[in-house]
Order: sequence, then C-alpha cells, then structure tokens
Amino acid sequence: MALNVLVYSDDRNTREQVRLALGKRPDADLPELAYLECATAPAVVRAMDAHAKGAKRFDLLVLDGEAVPLGGMGLCRQLKEEIYQCPSVLVLIGRPQDAWLATWSHADAAVAAPVDPVTLAETACALLRAAGAQALAG
Repeated sequence: MALNVLVYSDDRNTREQVRLALGKRPDADLPELAYLECATAPAVVRAMDAHAKGAKRFDLLVLDGEAVPLGGMGLCRQLKEEIYQCPSVLVLIGRPQDAWLATWSHADAAVAAPVDPVTLAETACALLRAAGAQALAG
C-alpha cells in the first residue's frame, strides 16, 4: 500500500523538485509514494476535507512557504488548527531565518528552498516513519 503525499506550490517547478527529490520510494524501509499535486490553497483544502472524511488519507503534506497568494506556512497553521489528527507537514522555507515562522505555523519540519534532495528526503522519511509508528501505536 502506497503512502500518500500532498505537494502544494503555485510553482510547477517546485512541485516537480519535491517529487524528484523524494522519488517513488525514498528509502527501502518505506512503501512507495503516491503524489497529489495542488497548485492552489482551495485544492489543498478540498483534498484535506476528503482526508478528514476518510475518503483519501494523506501521510505527509509538503507545503511551499513561498506560494502565492497563500503561503504554505499560513495554510499549515490553518490545517493544523482545523483538522483533527492532521498529517505531518513539511514546509519549504525561503530562508533559514524563516524557521521561526515554520514553528509558528505548527509545521512538523522545515527545509530551506531551493530543495536539497538529500535533506528533503531524509526529513520526509523521518516524518513518514514517525507517522507510521504513531499509527501502529494508536
């Protein structure tokens, strides 16, 4: 069974960088990844509504903090406050100095953009493993 990853950015190239960095299977101990790409915040909200209703489960959200008109950090905060048991969120931040904003947004992790494939994959794998451990324990 694949793990579902939602990737949000208004920039097609950013979404592609995330998909290429994570690949089909970022580590041997994890199942394959299936992606849903969203270019707008309303598309993310619709997808998360389906998640909340049990229609489509997401294991990880990767949100672009620099997306316009609604950045990933504001969207992350909204999702974390409104969705019970919101999936783990990894936020792409424009500058390392923006890490405090990622904390404010309740993101589970932040990675600086442009995307470093190794850092992104390591961080995403850690979040996916943690989510899997919580699912087994819960």
